[in-house]
Amino acid sequence: LADPERRRQRIREQVLAAEPDALVDPDLLDEVNNLVEWPVAVRCTFEPSFLEVPHAALIASMQDHQKFFPVRDKEAASGGVSNRFVAVSNIESLDVAAVQSGYERVIRPRLADARFFFEQDQLQPLDAYLDRLNRVVFQRKIGTIGDKSKRMASIAGSLAEEIEEGISTAERAALLSKCDLVTHMVGEFPELQGEMGMHYALASGEPPGVAQAIGEHYAPRFAGDDIPTTVAGQLVSIADRSDSLVGIFAAGLRPSGNKDPFALRRSALGLIRILTEAELEIDLNRVLALAALNLGERLEISPDVLSQVRSFVVERLNNYYRDQGFGSELVNAAVASPWTTLPDLRRRLRALDGFMGEEAAQSLAAANKRIGNILRKAEIETSDDIEADKLVLDEERAIFEEVISLENELSPLLERGSYDEGLQRLARLKAPVDRFFDTVMVMDEDLDLRRNRLALLSRVKALFDRIADLSILG
Repeated sequence: LADPERRRQRIREQVLAAEPDALVDPDLLDEVNNLVEWPVAVRCTFEPSFLEVPHAALIASMQDHQKFFPVRDKEAASGGVSNRFVAVSNIESLDVAAVQSGYERVIRPRLADARFFFEQDQLQPLDAYLDRLNRVVFQRKIGTIGDKSKRMASIAGSLAEEIEEGISTAERAALLSKCDLVTHMVGEFPELQGEMGMHYALASGEPPGVAQAIGEHYAPRFAGDDIPTTVAGQLVSIADRSDSLVGIFAAGLRPSGNKDPFALRRSALGLIRILTEAELEIDLNRVLALAALNLGERLEISPDVLSQVRSFVVERLNNYYRDQGFGSELVNAAVASPWTTLPDLRRRLRALDGFMGEEAAQSLAAANKRIGNILRKAEIETSDDIEADKLVLDEERAIFEEVISLENELSPLLERGSYDEGLQRLARLKAPVDRFFDTVMVMDEDLDLRRNRLALLSRVKALFDRIADLSILG
């Protein structure tokens, strides 16, 4: 069957015909497609005793080593695999039983190896592997994986304290999170890191919350992957990513072009996703500062490095929100606001997105842009101090009265994150601002009047800037 697309489709159809609950991994399907010319699916089994091994390890053994398709056990509550699998032969044999027996014979040693690794790794508790981590270098300037684990524990514990979550769970999970990297099983199947740590933690008597956090702290691993489901798992993941970001930047190894050996772009996007989607009200600057504090014994982290890391993370926001349908200018307008947490930024962005569909929005965005240009080009020093007795025109006084009123109204709204209502209130400025620009000469020859009018415009823009920089949208 020469056509690769037809051959791939045939493999998929045959595998699912043999076992409707087969796990057809797209990458494995592509690999098998390149290995056979005339695919024939063969239904096989192995001894049920092997099911005592964590199913992720069984799947890895079947897929990675033998290119077999595992079969889900739909009766099992855990959603694991059954003792069945599907192999794909390169020929249609007259003796199917012999082919089947051959495949079953070759899978047994692989599964036996997985069981051996699992048993050997459990001869000591998970925390006994901590010492070995001190001999595995993460990065020369930053230290070993053991050093990283200790820093992660400190960061995760501090963050847990700030949001009043279980400190001990987050700290313990972070400390043990990398222990499985030096086990036999992960040495053989690197993709099982985290997963095996979770199994070994449970086997070692660690609390279930610690084990689960270890198991999910690498998430999200790829685009579309779920974030960790527990707060402890989220905090350990944040600690891991922030430590890598700040440490690698401080070591002078920030990504450039296509080179990103430490996958920092993925780390930054994962950090954004966890903080945003888990709605963790944690200041991004605080996260990075904690990472810098814990790296301080090995590296001097300058404010400039922290600024670079923050900019690097913020740059990823455009990609993150673009995938959700938000335009770059809209994201930039929200990012230019005085946000501190990423859930707060999302609330601003959503409010702004809704507001820009309002009748007054475009006019106010243009006015903000005009005000920004006037303030930038002013050749005199300006302030926000307005002298009421120098407001000589009705149009000036109308804006002044509205500004004073809105400044008082906005504060409680912004404190509770009601940005949509805040923008609706600010829409009241449209008519007085339009009249102001139609009738008032801002750059008056009288220097006092000019300063006062610039101060008035500065106060108008400052009101909007408390939510977003509308001038970017003008």
